[in-house]
Amino acid sequence: MRILVTGGAGFLGSHLCERLLNQGHDVICLDNLFTGSKDNIISLLDNHRFELIRHDIVEPVLLEVDRIYNLACPASPVHYQYNPVKTVKTSVMGTINMLGMAKRVKARILQASTSEVYGDPQVHPQTEDYWGHVNPIGIRSCYDEGKRVAETLMMDYHRQNGVDIRIVRIFNTYGPRMAENDGRVVSNFMLQALRNQDITVFGQGRQTRSFCYVDDLIDGMIRMMENDQDFIGPVNLGNPVENTILEFAEKIVTITGSSSRIVFQPLPQDDPKQRRPDISLAEEKLGWCPQVALDTGLKRTADYFAARCAKG
Repeated sequence: MRILVTGGAGFLGSHLCERLLNQGHDVICLDNLFTGSKDNIISLLDNHRFELIRHDIVEPVLLEVDRIYNLACPASPVHYQYNPVKTVKTSVMGTINMLGMAKRVKARILQASTSEVYGDPQVHPQTEDYWGHVNPIGIRSCYDEGKRVAETLMMDYHRQNGVDIRIVRIFNTYGPRMAENDGRVVSNFMLQALRNQDITVFGQGRQTRSFCYVDDLIDGMIRMMENDQDFIGPVNLGNPVENTILEFAEKIVTITGSSSRIVFQPLPQDDPKQRRPDISLAEEKLGWCPQVALDTGLKRTADYFAARCAKG
């Protein structure tokens, strides 16, 4: 098939492009390179079935494709809070543009939504029928509410225009090609540990997260896109194994052999206290569950960041 991946030069997008090429598809990577990087797709540029188009999905684009994976949007607080209005535009106007294309060429489209649609959840673990607990006027709202509106648009284009849609809600994912400056837990802790710097934990580190290795996440996304049941989602994709942030910091210190100390800083506004997916639906409908153990995934990620640090 001819497949479009918006945000294809990003962390998740580059892994998805690589997997789709390995499956024999023609892949168009659409990215404005705001948070994505050519380094992530450098090994794909010589592949005759791969095409990179530098473009911002807030602006319309005309392409003929069979599948659209809509991943374009800054996904870390550092990046999406840098220009919050642009973040909202990417989620809303960008999704409208991609849905318009899907409607026109009769392509199936998958929206990469997020666990952030649940906000700071009052239900634990989070199931897909939970409507969330989101602050609509906070500093994270540009991302949280933008993604919620994107899901609304997907459903309305489906109901009103019969567009063939899929929605996945992605929980914390990590692995090689994570951006070094995105302020996320894994990349922050990993780089601090490799440089033997203090590891900064917000609050007391009692807040919990569940971390899914990127290979597992990409497998879940492709399974959802290609499932031909009458199942459009949304569906949670993530690892249900839960760790406190403090436990996670200690684990990274051990894996990297670091001499870093763990220090504590105030908790940011609206930072969720707990986040863990209920993946019962993904197991039932897609036959999917994570396969890569946390220690294994962290070792692979540490090797990637160590190599980056060695290059300077």
